[in-house]
Amino acid sequence: MLWEDEPPVQTRVRRMQTGAAETPLSGRARRGGPGMPLEMEDLDPDEEPGGVRRFSQSGSSGRWWRPASKIGRVTLLIATGVVLGGLTAAGLALRTSLERDPRFRITGAADIQATGLTEVSRSEMLPVFGEDIGRNIFFVPLDQRRKELEAIPWIERATVMRVLPDQIRVNVVERQPVAFTRQGSQIGLVDGNGVLLTMPAAAMAAHHYSFPVITGIDGGDPAASRKARMAVYERMMSDLDSTGQHYSQQISEIDLTDPEDARVLMPEQGADILAHFGEDHFLARYLRYKAHIAEWRQQYPHLAAVDLRYDQQVVLQMASGKETAASAQGAQAGTLPKPSAAGGEAGAAPPSPAPKTANRNSAAKRKAAQERKKRAEARRAALNEIRRNAAHANRQAVPVAEGQ
Repeated sequence: MLWEDEPPVQTRVRRMQTGAAETPLSGRARRGGPGMPLEMEDLDPDEEPGGVRRFSQSGSSGRWWRPASKIGRVTLLIATGVVLGGLTAAGLALRTSLERDPRFRITGAADIQATGLTEVSRSEMLPVFGEDIGRNIFFVPLDQRRKELEAIPWIERATVMRVLPDQIRVNVVERQPVAFTRQGSQIGLVDGNGVLLTMPAAAMAAHHYSFPVITGIDGGDPAASRKARMAVYERMMSDLDSTGQHYSQQISEIDLTDPEDARVLMPEQGADILAHFGEDHFLARYLRYKAHIAEWRQQYPHLAAVDLRYDQQVVLQMASGKETAASAQGAQAGTLPKPSAAGGEAGAAPPSPAPKTANRNSAAKRKAAQERKKRAEARRAALNEIRRNAAHANRQAVPVAEGQ
């Protein structure tokens, strides 16, 4: 046999695999075994290869809320019940103590403080807290009281707070009226959201309100509908006053029945003119109206309405039965239409012939003209009533010097 100093590589690999198969690894690796390094740290008896620690079945799991034994689980359940019962009993005892403690009891109306009241009196506000007199302050439903306060028409927002030991503090933000509103013969106020407000006539005069009168706002309409109409009104007032000239003070009455067409009653000498302003471009249409109204009235003595909603023309409507045809004028022409030989009105668009032979149509038109006249008289009467109330209140408010 030929002896070799070192066996071939393939022979060593085969020998290492054979030795590993015959002797499996136990909890402790053998030192100096085939295929193993000469220096290797001993593994922990409680630790598996790969660094995973083993737990003996007789030891604890390490989690106190998951006991391994049945006795441990029962003990944990009983302890949990005792703790929860103790917390519940303590909470009930605290509640009873606070409820019976006289220091936290609302004794009277003087313990309810309110700020921000101007149009709403304390006598109107205190019934909201009628059930809370004598009640513990911690058991007053603040959110419910806030909603009840905001149900009062004049109150827009309210804040209700507890002030220890025995007081309720209320902060009120009242609504600001922006226009008069007329429903039949009743004159009231309305704010920007379309909320109708009532106020005695003497109080209105004392405030010196100077608003247009709005029609077409009914309390039976949905709140969203009233708010949309008031948005048109506020947009119109803002547009008219955008140049600092305060043209809105020249507006007498606005009909918002159709939110897409603000119909404005313009006071003119001798008669009021109904102007259709639409829903936008209010300032430009107002300036166009003011620039030509004197000429229009001079040529058309029976002028009753002016439709300014069109860019290239202005439609004039007559009040008398003989001049009911609408006439049109070019917006850029600068000249007025001239009367035709037939007695009608001519303009940029040919006028419709007056139905002289149709008695039925003439009667209907005369009736419509009479109704418009009645509405105008009713509007003037309402405005005169407001002015008389204002003058009466001013006379009453004049101070008298001593000795007179």
